[in-house]
Amino acid sequence: MTFYLFGIRSFPKLWKSNPYLGLGPGHSYVSLFLSDSCGSRSQQRLFSLKTMSPQNTKATNLIAKARYLRKEEGSNKQVSSVPHFFSAGAAKKRSQMNPQSKDHALPSVRNTIQLPTQPLNSEEWDKLKADFKGKTSFERFIISQMAHSHSSVDVAKSLLAWVAAKNNGIVSYDLLVRYLYLCVFHMQTSEVIDVFEIMKTRYKTLEPGGYSLLIQGLIHSDRWRESLLLLEDIKKVITPSKKNYNDCIQGALLHQDINTAWNLYQELLGHDFVPMLETLKAFFDFGKDIKDDNYSNKLLDILSYLRNNQLYPGESFAHSIKTWFESGQCLGCGKTIESIQLSPEEYEFLKGRIMRDVIDGGDQYKKTTPQELKRFENFIKSCPPFDIVIDGLNVAKMFPKARESQVLLNVVSQLAKQNLRLLVLGRKHMLRQSFQWRKDEMAEVQKQASCFFADNISKDDPFLLYATLHSGNHCRFITKDLMRDHKACLPDAKTQRLFFKWQQGHQLAIINGFPGSKLTFQHILSYDTVVQTTGDSWHIPYDEDVVERYSYEVPTKWLCLHQKT
Repeated sequence: MTFYLFGIRSFPKLWKSNPYLGLGPGHSYVSLFLSDSCGSRSQQRLFSLKTMSPQNTKATNLIAKARYLRKEEGSNKQVSSVPHFFSAGAAKKRSQMNPQSKDHALPSVRNTIQLPTQPLNSEEWDKLKADFKGKTSFERFIISQMAHSHSSVDVAKSLLAWVAAKNNGIVSYDLLVRYLYLCVFHMQTSEVIDVFEIMKTRYKTLEPGGYSLLIQGLIHSDRWRESLLLLEDIKKVITPSKKNYNDCIQGALLHQDINTAWNLYQELLGHDFVPMLETLKAFFDFGKDIKDDNYSNKLLDILSYLRNNQLYPGESFAHSIKTWFESGQCLGCGKTIESIQLSPEEYEFLKGRIMRDVIDGGDQYKKTTPQELKRFENFIKSCPPFDIVIDGLNVAKMFPKARESQVLLNVVSQLAKQNLRLLVLGRKHMLRQSFQWRKDEMAEVQKQASCFFADNISKDDPFLLYATLHSGNHCRFITKDLMRDHKACLPDAKTQRLFFKWQQGHQLAIINGFPGSKLTFQHILSYDTVVQTTGDSWHIPYDEDVVERYSYEVPTKWLCLHQKT
């Protein structure tokens, strides 16, 4: 295996009442480069992975070593511009070199109708239907177009409410499934659960597409285990798809159930399915925080599976593998260093303390109200877990010469392209048109991320801590705030140390970039900077004489000591 490497509600209520039918608002700095070894005129880079077996450990440590094969400067050897037949992208290049004439077929005639962008009331839906000239069912045509265009869930919900009002509360299965698709796409977990309850009541069995959508939607909720029951329902009729297994595995890992995830993976292989690379990547993403020999061996088995089946990871997957290889390993001796990630027990302990001493028992009520905090708690509980929580006002002020809404939109847009679930926390004044805040840019922010805008007097930090901790140990947050006041609120040295350790492992900082350019995030350390021992070795972080270190910083130099045998 060769890499190129350098050393991350309720439907019934709505249908039976509400005459308007409208709805309210309910790592180091090393980079990873992958390129083919053909067609590079200047240099080729070949990196090999060697298996090492150091003493006193059962885990296999893989160390990446780099070699550079440079073309001799005086060489006159010509390099063909024609890509190797089996190189990635070669087929596309060949098709571009040999364009084929294509028939200019006339576009098919389709029913055209302007999809609404806001929920409609009954009279407005009646008028839209009267204007519809198509021969197909108006309701099915509209919901199909909404699904295709990924329309707002609120708009689709107003359509179903209108249909239900005209049919004694009944909505057809076809409309329900397409509405469910939109709920899953927009990750509206509470709506997915509502549809699930309706379908359970009305139908004894579903077709595979309905089961698949419910599984995909439920895995992000506290009721994720019901997706496993739906998987069993599918088995009664057909063999579940590898996408079904992928979703259930992702749900198990998201909720820290490792055994269920591995059992589903083995079951998937037992059907002679080739797993989705997304499934395999999830195991490596989870594994970077797990220091367990048995888990490490299973990940090595996955790498062997890739080799034996001639499968090639994409760049994101390769980066996950690389991160797992490098997580917490001393470059001097190869020993595993203690992870910066908290154990499940430490995480739950810290989460409870922060909720009690900072969120509930702190001084945040001087800057907000119990009612607003309760509104925020209900908002968070109605959303699926987030991957990144952004302090919107703090981030927007990182580049003083730029418009604040433009800075925030740039950050959100770049993160959204990575398919991350984002939460932006802000203040209500950010929604008012001004020199620093443009409404159109803030509207784009709200399309790409979930948003919560607190009163202008409110303090953001308690909301940020609550949302990040509630989302789970995988969630990161972005702010320049060092949280020293909140650390000081904690009652003892042990809790303060756990908070600082958690903060180091979860806080992202933007260190480079300006509006319109690609952002660079400061890396999150994979190891804990404390004096530590493995029995026959000691690793001791120390301060350099010429470097002044503040209390919220950690040393960057390490002393690596080994006992001679």
